[in-house]
Amino acid sequence: MELLVSSPKGITAFPDGENLTRWLASIQGPDETVYEGQRYKLSLEFGPNYPYSPPTVRFVSRCYHPNVDPQGAICLDILKEKWSPLLTVENLLLSIRSLLAEPNNDSPLNGQAAQLWNNPSAFRIEMLKFQSAATNSS
Repeated sequence: MELLVSSPKGITAFPDGENLTRWLASIQGPDETVYEGQRYKLSLEFGPNYPYSPPTVRFVSRCYHPNVDPQGAICLDILKEKWSPLLTVENLLLSIRSLLAEPNNDSPLNGQAAQLWNNPSAFRIEMLKFQSAATNSS
């Protein structure tokens, strides 16, 4: 687990207070995507078998995406069967950032987002509605 405080790649990660098994992270939306200009917060939970088992990574910020469910769970192969102990926190966050730009519509967690993905203007409208619902309910 390496601390990522100021990364030029649009990601940060650091322990949540004194608890070194729970980290907070942020990802800047990739340029030239519907996520450009957005910043998303994530949580990382490192279990007792880390690094031999992947951490549990979830979006804390609401993220409308084909591979993210409304509760923030992420469908990404390196968080499951393709996990390797050689992967770093930086690798994980960069992979999630790449997933924002290039979803896997073959295994969506959000079917509506998957259907709208190829229509960027409709997708952006739904994305903004989804995010503002969180703001309005807070």
